[in-house]
Amino acid sequence: MFSKFTSILQHAVEALAPSLPLQEDFVYHWKAITHYYIETSDDKAPVTDTNIPSHLEQMLDILTQEEGERESGETGPCMEYLLHHKILETLYTLGKADCPPGMKQQVLTFYTKLLAHIRQPLLPHINVHRPVQKLIRLCGEVLAAPTENEEIQFLCIVCAKLKQDPYLVNFFLENKSKRPEIKSPVVTDRVKENALAPDTGQSLAEEQADHQDKPQAAAAASTSSPSSNNNNSNNYNLVSSLLNLTKSPDGRIVVKACEGLMLLVSLPEPAAAKCLTENTELCELLTDRLVSFYKALPQSMDPLDIETVESVNWGLDVYNLKEDAAVFTGKRALISFLSWLDYCDQLIKEAQKSAAAVMAKAVRERFFVSVMEPQLMQTSEVGILTSTALLNRIIRQVTSEALLQEMVYFLLGEEREPEAAATIAQNPLRHRLIEHCDHLSDEISIMTLRLFEQLIQKPNQHILHSLVLRSLEERNYMENKPQEEREPLENGQPHDAVDLEEDPLFGDDISPDNRLSGSDWLSSSPPQSPDHSKSDGKTEVHKIVNSFLCLVPDEAKSSYHVEGTGYDTYLRDAHRQFKDYCGICQRWDWRGNPKPFEKCNLDAPFFEGHFLKVLFDRMGRILDQPYDVNLQVTAVLSKLSLLPHPHLHEYLLDPYINLAPGCRSLFSVIVRVVGDLMLRIHRIPDFTPKLLLVRKTLLGLEPEGITIDHMTLLEGVIVLEEFCKELAAIAFVKYHAAASSSP
Repeated sequence: MFSKFTSILQHAVEALAPSLPLQEDFVYHWKAITHYYIETSDDKAPVTDTNIPSHLEQMLDILTQEEGERESGETGPCMEYLLHHKILETLYTLGKADCPPGMKQQVLTFYTKLLAHIRQPLLPHINVHRPVQKLIRLCGEVLAAPTENEEIQFLCIVCAKLKQDPYLVNFFLENKSKRPEIKSPVVTDRVKENALAPDTGQSLAEEQADHQDKPQAAAAASTSSPSSNNNNSNNYNLVSSLLNLTKSPDGRIVVKACEGLMLLVSLPEPAAAKCLTENTELCELLTDRLVSFYKALPQSMDPLDIETVESVNWGLDVYNLKEDAAVFTGKRALISFLSWLDYCDQLIKEAQKSAAAVMAKAVRERFFVSVMEPQLMQTSEVGILTSTALLNRIIRQVTSEALLQEMVYFLLGEEREPEAAATIAQNPLRHRLIEHCDHLSDEISIMTLRLFEQLIQKPNQHILHSLVLRSLEERNYMENKPQEEREPLENGQPHDAVDLEEDPLFGDDISPDNRLSGSDWLSSSPPQSPDHSKSDGKTEVHKIVNSFLCLVPDEAKSSYHVEGTGYDTYLRDAHRQFKDYCGICQRWDWRGNPKPFEKCNLDAPFFEGHFLKVLFDRMGRILDQPYDVNLQVTAVLSKLSLLPHPHLHEYLLDPYINLAPGCRSLFSVIVRVVGDLMLRIHRIPDFTPKLLLVRKTLLGLEPEGITIDHMTLLEGVIVLEEFCKELAAIAFVKYHAAASSSP
């Protein structure tokens, strides 16, 4: 029995023996540091002339070795010694006093490596997070300080630790009224006290019970518990220090500080998110810098330069001033602006939801409303063109949901009810932008149309509702007749519906090559598209397709004389684009079938909406306006036609709807244009050969500079023919998608 007890005791001693030399070694190095302060009288010598850096490095190595030799999560005697003797508190005091000179740098490095190399969670310990919090306050105090690099490394490792365990952020929300600012005694006296304290070697079991348990950890710190964060008197020093370092002249420091902020805004803790937006200057930093970069841009810039400058990712802003200036004036300023915009966008995208909303609103109020709106509302054509091109680039670049929402509200307003002709000017900016689509300056018209083309492709439902859908909600573009008064249907169509195949304007000129028989459209169908339900009573697709293909009479067609310009090329593009749109719109509550007539307010007066009115007006002048304008008008209309909304599809792509008196649809607008064209064709000698020559010139098959009479008209006819083919392809693809998804 006694021998068995002796054996157990011997094994226990052997198990403990290896750790004793490590602890003795650790204590030796720490005592060597503290004895330096007791014995030295020259505190002006730099720390690099002493053995302190070496001793600190040895202490880190011992702690790392100790953790590697023990089971995961087990605290060794060296770590217990560091915690129990408040070594980090003492180092903080030495670092704050920077005694000897350079000690702050050494302390920052020690903290950084300790947090980075030790795997067990240290921040829950009060003797870790309290000195860490104090050291954070020392960072960013002085710009371009010699310790900036060490400061940012330290702050970033703290951010990384908080990202791993977000609940720990509560330790770093410091109540202003309870800030424990301890007046430090003379450094040497403080260190003497620690150095001469007896090495009790006692266990930290009690302290760990108080401070290491995670649920209790956040509540244990009286200055930082979640309950004390429900007021607005918290300091978020970690954010404040990072914000200071974003003002560093060293670009690398700025990028690292921005990365640290990116980690902090993404923390899910509501108290941290609230403190971030209410008690720090983060929103001010984002918006002030955005405004500053924007105001540094030249007053006049080529829209093409703005549109084509390479895509910019924040943090990868490498540049050459001479090369940039040689490309175009203002390129460097533009890249700086777009780079910071990208950072704001990504920060808001990563941020906790409530924080993202606050930051996005700040950008709207302090940048869009205060700075951009006056630029967009000015009367100088050069200024309008530059600011519109910049806005277009901003729209293209923004991807965060919260910032996109605020930008859309800024541009279009938040109204949801249907538009009325008398109230279209209620939102001055929205009204001005839409009016610019029909500006006297073709350049402004084209740029604004591009802006709206970009806007309607963004994944935001309010854009489409504001611009078009709210005017079509009640389907009051259809004639209001009770069911019993309507004519009986023939082949699915009203008796008095215009049959374009019988219409004398089109009937004799339908080219067999351009027709699609009832079986042809099935055999040439593209691959399946995403779900889009088939509408009840939908006109057969081949009739719709032929209606668009046959709108332009044969003598006004030129595409069949040139290879590779057939209808099939539009089918492929329409299928791809429709699939993309379905992906964007699938989250929205768009029913597959139109709203039933009995639920529609058909008596309400119909107004197509300001945006569609301007587009239809411009479409009606397609034969008399420049080629580039026509391309942009039809590009916007084709994008709208691709949207998988049943009312928009009906209004833009169904030639057979029974329009209410005084109403127009896209098809009826084109019919009027074709009627005007038929009258004008006969007044132009050699119309068809001239038309073919213009098409070949536009395709680069004929030399430029050839003088041709009626060039604007001929170019307009070509755009009209291509647009009708595009609409036919879109109608076909959407019908096929609906048929594929039908049960």
